[in-house]
Amino acid sequence: MNFREVRRKDRVLEDEPARRLLEAGEYGFLAMGSPEGYGYGIPMSYAADGERIYFHCAPEGHKLDAIREDGRVSFCVVGRTQVIPHQFTTAYESVHVFGRIEIVEDEAERLHALRLLVAKYSPEYRETAEKYIAASSRRTCVLRLDIEHLSGKCKRVK
Repeated sequence: MNFREVRRKDRVLEDEPARRLLEAGEYGFLAMGSPEGYGYGIPMSYAADGERIYFHCAPEGHKLDAIREDGRVSFCVVGRTQVIPHQFTTAYESVHVFGRIEIVEDEAERLHALRLLVAKYSPEYRETAEKYIAASSRRTCVLRLDIEHLSGKCKRVK
């Protein structure tokens, strides 16, 4: 598939800074089509791992229905922003990913993903997290987004 390039070439965030933003972002916005025919988007915590992004969620719900219907999604992370009122603009940085998402069934990959999420969001509680994972792993759905296209965009204001 041919993905569109960033229209404003002066706003391209190069690949390496875009990937760093993806790694470091606190949360992102997962967008998909819903079975009802409308767009459906939700904020999600995540952990990036090379060309994959992992999420966790409840084992049922609208998001999973949408993914089962069509696994093509996009995911956007916004980094620093700064409204510049006197210039009527906003400085920003963002990264946008397109790819296919699926439910992870392999237990080793599920555990890997959950540990990545712990390492990102609760690194000082890894030991406690292992107990929590063992107790609730079966009630947790893990999703993997395989990145097909990544682009970054930013606006620097002087």
